[in-house]
Amino acid sequence: MMNVDHILKLVQSGDLDVAEAKRLLEEEQASSRAYLPPVTREPETAQAAASQPQEQRQPCRTAASQDKFAAAADTGVDDSLSYAQLDVRRSERTGFPEVVFGEGKSAEQIAAIMQRLAGHTGRVLATRVSEEKAAALLELLPDAVYHREARAVTWQNGDDLVSEASAAGTTSGGFIAVVCAGTSDVPVAEEAAVTAEYLGSRVERIYDVGVAGIHRLFRRLPLIREADAIVVAAGMEGALVSVIGGLVSAPIIAVPTSIGYGASFQGVAALLAMLNACAPGISVVNIDNGFGAGYNAALIVKNRIKRDER
Repeated sequence: MMNVDHILKLVQSGDLDVAEAKRLLEEEQASSRAYLPPVTREPETAQAAASQPQEQRQPCRTAASQDKFAAAADTGVDDSLSYAQLDVRRSERTGFPEVVFGEGKSAEQIAAIMQRLAGHTGRVLATRVSEEKAAALLELLPDAVYHREARAVTWQNGDDLVSEASAAGTTSGGFIAVVCAGTSDVPVAEEAAVTAEYLGSRVERIYDVGVAGIHRLFRRLPLIREADAIVVAAGMEGALVSVIGGLVSAPIIAVPTSIGYGASFQGVAALLAMLNACAPGISVVNIDNGFGAGYNAALIVKNRIKRDER
């Protein structure tokens, strides 16, 4: 629930009109009046509660929180957390739900945000989650899955295990090829792959096919050429993207990685090489941005499937 100071700041900045501010203030007052102090359990009562099945121990929504949940559905914003305003209608506008950027957030914050989002969508993704945070996060969300190489956490409703896009992509033969130059580039490639899979696309992984042993690439070229979109992650001089760009007809999303020695400047050399690629059909995302590449590739596949179904 937003406090009074926060509401006033939003009004002053022009992000909230007076009528909406009045409604929020009334909700704040109603919630304060409805507050009841916590009941202290006797030891045996607490033990009995702890022995209940997990589904019976889920916290119940109060009338105020139910109203807040309904308001989020109406306005498209869940502001029940003091540190985040969640865009719960993003999938209606863009086709995919909001994704949590885990870097800079605590495990508790990530868990709380994922729990709120899970109330509005059948799937949630958090990126850039360290192993230490993931261990704490999985204690709070035992049904979530940690993808260690991708540094990503996913949660999916059991009823939403196979999305419409995934089913369509599988049956129609549509897929994304995620290619990386070297094994050191795999974490970035995996972030792209996990993101695309979470968004409903089928992914084929083709790893360690860099230009230093280019014959390895030619062995896998028939599969790469069948893809509807291609993600290419490469560090060092980033040459793999230009090579593939001259051999395929599908759009390529290039990801420069921060892998390399001194003059690679933590991925800047690969970034500039990809931006200056002679081969057409290449788009470039930021250094190490596997998420952005996987997301863009999933959009390409999703829109192709929609077009084919018309």
